[in-house]
Amino acid sequence: MILISVILFVGLVAAALLGRRVHRYLPHDHLSDSSRDSVKLAMGLVATMTALVLGLLVSSAKDAYDTKRSEVIQMAAKVAFLDRVLALYGPEAAEARTELRAAVVAAVQHLWSTDRNRPDQLTPGEQAGDMVYVAIQGLSPHDDTQRALKTQIANLMVDLGQLRALLIAQSIPSISMPILIILVSWLVVIFFGFSLIAPPNATTMLALVASAFSVACAIFLILELDQPFGGLIHIPSKPLINVLERPAK
Repeated sequence: MILISVILFVGLVAAALLGRRVHRYLPHDHLSDSSRDSVKLAMGLVATMTALVLGLLVSSAKDAYDTKRSEVIQMAAKVAFLDRVLALYGPEAAEARTELRAAVVAAVQHLWSTDRNRPDQLTPGEQAGDMVYVAIQGLSPHDDTQRALKTQIANLMVDLGQLRALLIAQSIPSISMPILIILVSWLVVIFFGFSLIAPPNATTMLALVASAFSVACAIFLILELDQPFGGLIHIPSKPLINVLERPAK
């Protein structure tokens, strides 16, 4: 993500420098006030469309990030509650609690994996979840209390399975690459156009460089939020880790 943002920053600065160089060779009538006004109107239209798309992408990426973060917190809460219910069930549920902890470890290793292109990365988590389910199904209630607890345990297992499947389904990028390419092309046009009509001095160049840096940071933010389980801006695994560190007693 950082590399992409750096490349974009360099590309926008290069477009600004190119526009500044072309400015020197333009005929005088192309730099008249009326010509400048026409270019400003055209660049203003492109800048408005770019700002709308950029804001839409930031908002979409942030919403997706917040949704996944909320699901992780829900999963951690349900795992903690499930562990508590299993503890209340009695010593017979010790094996199920052990398998539950193993399943949580597998889920953390999968969701926050550094190698997200492995074809078999779903297998460990699915096997661990199956082992929990088998251990729970092997429980034999001896009274009404244990029967009620086992029903609650089964419902929690279904909820956890749905949450985990949802997180896995949402792990693919949600930002459309064609939209990003179009956005970048608009940005190049904007920086080239404004440097073409701007006075060739250090102040205008510094303003364009600062703008290029700001836009590159916005693209970096979009790409980072779209990959919430890796990178610098990632959803912390601490809620699930806390469940492992503080089991119910």
